[in-house]
Amino acid sequence: MELGVLGWPDDSPRLTVDHEQFAYAGNFATGRTGIAVAVEDDVALPEDGIWEPASGEVLAAASFDEDRAAQAALRIRYVSVREDRRGERIGPTLLAFVVDHAVGADRGYDRVRIGVNNPIAYQACYQAGFEFTGEESGMGELVLEAPAGGERSREDYRDGLARFGERDLPERQTAVVQRHLGTTVPTTIDLE
Repeated sequence: MELGVLGWPDDSPRLTVDHEQFAYAGNFATGRTGIAVAVEDDVALPEDGIWEPASGEVLAAASFDEDRAAQAALRIRYVSVREDRRGERIGPTLLAFVVDHAVGADRGYDRVRIGVNNPIAYQACYQAGFEFTGEESGMGELVLEAPAGGERSREDYRDGLARFGERDLPERQTAVVQRHLGTTVPTTIDLE
């Protein structure tokens, strides 16, 4: 798997992916956000940031722009992993890549934020190095931030899971909360 930035928000990149294979597919084609992708090893990214890849080339995509509510922060808007490749830690790896390239690339960002509305996405973000801020936004999204300052708090991790546990969730999501509520903070993916 290869990771790459198709373009930053000012570049207005566009990515066309199959809406049956990717959640939020239409949001990657708008040109209003930056886009990062995970692709198969032998796939080359286009030079102009406008891409209609062949079926199976893209494994995951993330869109992002400036966070209007937090100064010097990038906000990940959408993350989608191809349906047949979910559960392989591709999403968390792509999220960690976005953090690494946004904060470590002299782009003016000192942190990356994301709002998640389910415990599966919450787990993926923790695997990518995010930490729950204690804030909620939008339609009950929990706000997470990376890089986390120092060691991530077990209490903050459990607080976020407990908030999801108070909601009426689908069975699969409830199982994620129950399975992880008593555990320690997930290990962060190493991009090396």
